[in-house]
Amino acid sequence: MVDKLSSIKASFEADVQLVTNLEQWEVLRVKYLGRKSQLSDAMSLLKDLSGDQRRDFGKHANEVRTFLEVVLEDTRIALEAKGTHANRIDVTRPGTKKQTGHLHPLTRVEDEIKQIFLAMNFSVVEGPEIETEHYNFDALNVPANHPAREMWDTFWIKGEQGKQKGKTGPTEALRYLLRTHTSPMQIRYMEKNTPPFQIIVPGRVFRYEATDASHEINFYQMEGLMVGPHISLANFKYVIEEFFKKFFNDPAMQFRFRPSYFPFVEPGVEVDIKRKGDSKWLEVMGAGMVHRNVLKAVGYNPEEVQGFAFGMGTDRLAMLKYKIPDIRLLYSGDLRFIQQFKK
Repeated sequence: MVDKLSSIKASFEADVQLVTNLEQWEVLRVKYLGRKSQLSDAMSLLKDLSGDQRRDFGKHANEVRTFLEVVLEDTRIALEAKGTHANRIDVTRPGTKKQTGHLHPLTRVEDEIKQIFLAMNFSVVEGPEIETEHYNFDALNVPANHPAREMWDTFWIKGEQGKQKGKTGPTEALRYLLRTHTSPMQIRYMEKNTPPFQIIVPGRVFRYEATDASHEINFYQMEGLMVGPHISLANFKYVIEEFFKKFFNDPAMQFRFRPSYFPFVEPGVEVDIKRKGDSKWLEVMGAGMVHRNVLKAVGYNPEEVQGFAFGMGTDRLAMLKYKIPDIRLLYSGDLRFIQQFKK
């Protein structure tokens, strides 16, 4: 039995000389000190020996184990000191690029829009995503029986949420909904502020409609409003042309303003652009002069102040700027898509 221990030690001394890295060192450690090693097999025979034999054999076995452990530890330290282990830093090897977070394309577009309008002295304001029927429709010249309500597919919130002063009685039920546009902030802001002012309102809106490459049930809009004495469509034309030229970095961009209908503006226009290299006009915005009824609803005198308002889809602008073919990609959460927009 003692000869067996000597054989194990001699074999180990030969093998340890061949170790050149930590992978080989680990294999050697398992071979000689692991649960299935020759030393473990030899120790399992102690139960079959007599008292004196067990004492002598146990002493030699512990000496051999201690020797193996000491030599292995010294070898490991020496390998690490020489830099021959697997984790050694190879200064000639190309570096591995660290994965870092970055802004979503919608966030980048919204930030860029804000910066352009801030440079033109607009303020940024935000409003609630859950709105009352009054702010979403009534005060924007879209009363209950108005056919223009069919222009929006609305998510209504079930149940009576409270009371408000009614036009035909002392109180009437408040009806809540997920806002269908960011225009309610026009009313909320004008109720609490005195002209002149100019604001933009970024935010998420909701429409109950089928999704496809150009439609989603929730998406982002950017509302704009300027109110003051002598505001005209000429002011609107200047502001919007400056914005789109900067946003698309195209000083030679062409513009087309077409008559259109929106219940909260009169006259209403739609804005088309043609960028350098494009063969077709692209519709990018609905706008117009704030309707007299909207100004009256917030206590303004339409004879003293006027204003223009506009609304554009942040998603739509992102798709045009980055040539994204399907709006659903913006909400997919697919990192293969998102990672294309690293700066």
